[in-house]
Amino acid sequence: MNNDQQVSKTDAAHHSTDRLIRIFGRFVGTGYLIYLLLLIPNIARSSEVVPGWWTPVTVAVVFGSGFAFGAMTFHPSIAAIRIAGSIAASTFPIMAALWWVAWDGTTFDQAGTFLSVFPGLAALAAATVWHPVPAFVHMTVSVVLVQLTNHAVREPFPRSNIVAEIFFAMMFCTVFVAATLAAVRTGRILDATISTTHDDAARAAAATAREVERERFDALIHDEVMSSLLAVARHGRTPSLARQARSALTHLDELTTGTVSETFSADEALAQLRSAATTVDESIEFTVNEGAPELTEAYPADTVRAIAAALAEALRNSRIHARASHRSVVVELAPSSMHITVQDDGIGFDRRSVPPHRLGVAVSIEGRMRQLEGGSAEIESSAAGTIVRLGWKR
Repeated sequence: MNNDQQVSKTDAAHHSTDRLIRIFGRFVGTGYLIYLLLLIPNIARSSEVVPGWWTPVTVAVVFGSGFAFGAMTFHPSIAAIRIAGSIAASTFPIMAALWWVAWDGTTFDQAGTFLSVFPGLAALAAATVWHPVPAFVHMTVSVVLVQLTNHAVREPFPRSNIVAEIFFAMMFCTVFVAATLAAVRTGRILDATISTTHDDAARAAAATAREVERERFDALIHDEVMSSLLAVARHGRTPSLARQARSALTHLDELTTGTVSETFSADEALAQLRSAATTVDESIEFTVNEGAPELTEAYPADTVRAIAAALAEALRNSRIHARASHRSVVVELAPSSMHITVQDDGIGFDRRSVPPHRLGVAVSIEGRMRQLEGGSAEIESSAAGTIVRLGWKR
C-alpha cells in the first residue's frame, strides 16, 4: 500500500470523528463571538482597573484564538483544526494566570473579571480536541483561576463562599464538557467499528475471492480438461474435441491473468454442456452437430451454465426414474441459438402423477429455462421413453 492509499484509508477511518470535531469547533467559535458582544461593558470596566496591556492582549488572544478555531473547521486538514483547538483551549488559563501578574491590587465591583463568565467555553474547545483527562484538568484549572480572581477583586464587597463558587462552576461546566467528550468518543467508537467492519469485509471478500478462484480452477479442470480426456478416450480425435482441447489450454493460460469470461465461444459452450452431461452419466452418448460450419459466435456464459444445469437435471431424472437402457444428448449450435435434445428409452412418466414436492422438472428444468430470455423447454414422455428439448435464441 502506498502513502496516498494509507492517507486515504486514515481519512476514511476517522470520518465521523472529524465531522464531530468540525461541528463542535464551529459551535465554540460562534460562542466566542456571542460572548465578546455580550461582555463589551465588562471588558471596558476591566480595562480601567487593570494595567493597560492585559485587557487588549487578553481580548485579542483569547477571543482571537476562539475565532480562529471556528474558522479552521473549514480547513481540509483535521490536524490543523486540532492545533487551532489546542491553542484556543490553552490561551484561556494562560491569560487567566497572567491576570495575577498584571493586577496591582485594585478592587472593583462584585461582577468580577470578564473571563469568569465563560471558562466552560474554553473547556469545550479542550474537550473537542483533547482526551478526557487533559480536558477535565484544563476545566478545573480554568475554573479555579477565574473564581480565585473574582474572590480577590470583590474586596471590600461582600463575598460568597469561594469553595461553593468553584464547585458550582465546576458542576455547570462539567455537564457540557462531559457531553462533548461523550459525543467525540461515540464518533471514535463509530469510526473504529466502521474500520473493523471494513477490515472484516475485506478479509471475507478476499476469502470469497480465493474460494471463487479455487472453484473456477476446479471447474476448469473438470469441465474442460477431464471432459476432453474422457471424450478422447471414448470417441477418439474429432475436430470438435481438438477445438475443445485448445480452448482448455487457453483457459489454463488465462488463470494467471485473473480474468473471468462473460461469454463462451462455441467450443467452450460445448465443453460446458459435455461436462454437465458426463458428470451425471459418464457413458452418455453425446453428439454434436458437426454438419454446421465452424462457429465464431460468442454465447452468454450465464446462459450456457443455466442450460448445462437444466441438461444435467434432465439426465439425472432419467437415471433415477426412467429405468432406461440408453440415453443420448444431441447438441446443435447455430449463430445466436442452441438446441439440446435429451432422449432415453425408459418407461416415461405422466406429468399429472408427479407429486407437488417433486420440483426437478418444474423448477430445475422448465423454471430455469423460462427464466432465460429466449429460453424454452419442452418435455414429451410416453411408455416408449422421454424426450427433453432445451432451446435458446438470442
